[in-house]
Amino acid sequence: MRWEQKVEFAALSDIGFRRRNSQDSYAVQIAPDAEAWESRGHLFLVADGMGGHAVGELASKIAADTIPHTYSKLLEKSPSEALCAAVIAGNAAINERGELNRDFTRMGTTCTTLVLFNEGAVVAHVGDSRCYRIRGGKIDQLTFDHSLQWELLKQGTMSPEEIFRNEPRNVITRSLGPGPQVEVDVEGPFDVEAQDVYLLCSDGLTGQVSDPEIGAIAGSLAPADACRMLVNLANLRGGPDNITVVVARVGPLPEHALEWSSDEIPAIPRRSLEGWRWILAWVAVVSAFLVGLVLVPTSLSIVGHLLMAAANLACGGLILFRLRQRRTEQTRSLVPEMAPGKPYRTASAELTPQFLGEIASLESALQRTAQDDGWAIDWTQYDTTFQQAKTHLAAKRHSEALRMLSKGLQLLMEGIQQIRKQRDQALRWGVRPSQPGSDPGSARPGGS
Repeated sequence: MRWEQKVEFAALSDIGFRRRNSQDSYAVQIAPDAEAWESRGHLFLVADGMGGHAVGELASKIAADTIPHTYSKLLEKSPSEALCAAVIAGNAAINERGELNRDFTRMGTTCTTLVLFNEGAVVAHVGDSRCYRIRGGKIDQLTFDHSLQWELLKQGTMSPEEIFRNEPRNVITRSLGPGPQVEVDVEGPFDVEAQDVYLLCSDGLTGQVSDPEIGAIAGSLAPADACRMLVNLANLRGGPDNITVVVARVGPLPEHALEWSSDEIPAIPRRSLEGWRWILAWVAVVSAFLVGLVLVPTSLSIVGHLLMAAANLACGGLILFRLRQRRTEQTRSLVPEMAPGKPYRTASAELTPQFLGEIASLESALQRTAQDDGWAIDWTQYDTTFQQAKTHLAAKRHSEALRMLSKGLQLLMEGIQQIRKQRDQALRWGVRPSQPGSDPGSARPGGS
């Protein structure tokens, strides 16, 4: 990656629908000039605190303050070494603060930190907050969840089905703060390409929104729009936890700075090669069948029948192989690869008509609730936006349709936020809310 490649970024943190305080924190530290870029690059961080009312909030805040500051001072170390040392310093600061007050003992936080610099992208990670990369229609998880489920998967003593069915997903096996020492996973450096999108988030997002959905939204929308859409979607599916999202999109390299080398020439994607192999295989099968069909009425009818039979068998074999391949891909989407330095899981990030239809249906249900309960919505603006979304859907302009659906959903969510404020004010004054729809939970049209 080069300094000339500008990075468009955005961050958003939301308390969620079921929490009274936020224990999430984030930090963004962009290099102000080329010299700072060469030595430190750009830094992005998400931390999700754990503990009582104020304890988790304090722990994540210490991490978000300490780690970027320490990282920027360790100029004698490489970015990877400095990042690891900075996270260890963050752990020491949290642990020291916890030891000073009995109420803060064993307070902790997850922490995922991404640095983009001239050698690529490097991630330092503790806990189950995640870092993703969206590229070429795929979303890659670059971090290993330090959770009970993932640790059991790593041991390999239980099947993925048993683990995900029987074991709780929110049990953390590693975090910053509870102990004086911590083991930090450092991943990368990964190569960085123009238009790569990097996303850091707390489990308030990943608990409600799937990897393919995250990839489709972050890969299709501008960072600020993607953050809002993801937070809104997580809230509409219950919002049981704080939600924090940081999105960074790498821009293209300006022409005046382009210097081609063999390392910069993109390789043919593996997926494209596999697609051509499938096409050639089907061409061969169909050709064999047609040749056999031509030979049947001739003196070589036996050969023709054999060719047709072989083509039918090959067709069945290709179908069975594809079904088995899809089943294997689905299993791999659940099971991490356990290979440091490579993505742990990969899923499709394609923006599909089915997903857009689900968003449109969700928005329509929320719209009906808003109208029935008399939410304060600019209906003229909303109707215009939603009609534009339907027009783009009909024309199969998927990215534009998602952008309009996201804008319309934001208008509806502003109505919910207004109701939440009224409810909180009423509770603060000891008055029971009486306005229709005053419970945000009643505005949730379904979930997952």
